[in-house]
Amino acid sequence: MEYGLILPTMPAGATAEGIAAGAETAERLGWSTVWTTDHVLVEHASADEYGQIFEAITTLAWIGGRHRRLRLGTSVIVVPQRNAVVLAKELATLDALSGGRLIAGIGVGWNALEYANLGMADRFPERGAYLEETVALWRHLWSGSSEPFAARFHRFSDFVFGPLPAQGAALPIIIGGRAEPALRRAGRLADGYHASAAGPDTIAERIPIIRAAAEAVGRPMPWLSARVRVDFSSETEAGYRIAGRPDEMAAEVRRFADLGFRHLAFGFGETTPERVVAAMERFEREVLAALR
Repeated sequence: MEYGLILPTMPAGATAEGIAAGAETAERLGWSTVWTTDHVLVEHASADEYGQIFEAITTLAWIGGRHRRLRLGTSVIVVPQRNAVVLAKELATLDALSGGRLIAGIGVGWNALEYANLGMADRFPERGAYLEETVALWRHLWSGSSEPFAARFHRFSDFVFGPLPAQGAALPIIIGGRAEPALRRAGRLADGYHASAAGPDTIAERIPIIRAAAEAVGRPMPWLSARVRVDFSSETEAGYRIAGRPDEMAAEVRRFADLGFRHLAFGFGETTPERVVAAMERFEREVLAALR
């Protein structure tokens, strides 16, 4: 299994120095990938977590230019809040400039108020359809095709698109989400499924849905990845996290491996450079070293 870092791009207190320290440490420890989180204009009720957040694609471009061995992933971009063609250009450019290191993690989001703040309230009820069309549009543009594209939200016939991604139309697209439509969408359309805020028991119930959707259209089962919060404290908080003694943490990582997961991306809830580095080094030393 590969390991990665959810970069400390949020919440309040996040800094360029903390992000840079996390990426440098991930590369030094041999972790494969760094990931960014996406929100743009949340309401006050979500401000504690997402009120201050560095933009996902721009941050990856900055990190990708500084660290040439790291893969770059989005966990995940809320696609329907954006123009799909502009996103295709941004992601293709990042993949071309980074030499084919991008993983495009995408989802439909959950925050209707954020959609409204971005002037896209009408798109929220149809965000699933928009995302599905976006995947087809990206594959079309990234393949280098000059054939017309005509669908529900996008229609163009006279166009030129470049640069192409270094990975071409094979640039990995992974889909996140927990609702059954999202799981079926991952099976039908994506290269991978990206879980969040869920442990092995919960995800085990999702895998048959993803697999059945893939088999129904003659596709292989998407590979599995997850973003997971790591908590060294003894305090009990809401939501799933890897916590406890080092041996208990290692056992939890093994449970993901037993389900067939290819990648785990760890978030540590720290923002200052010193605390980010200390948490990562401790987790590598006390937990991951025993699994290598």
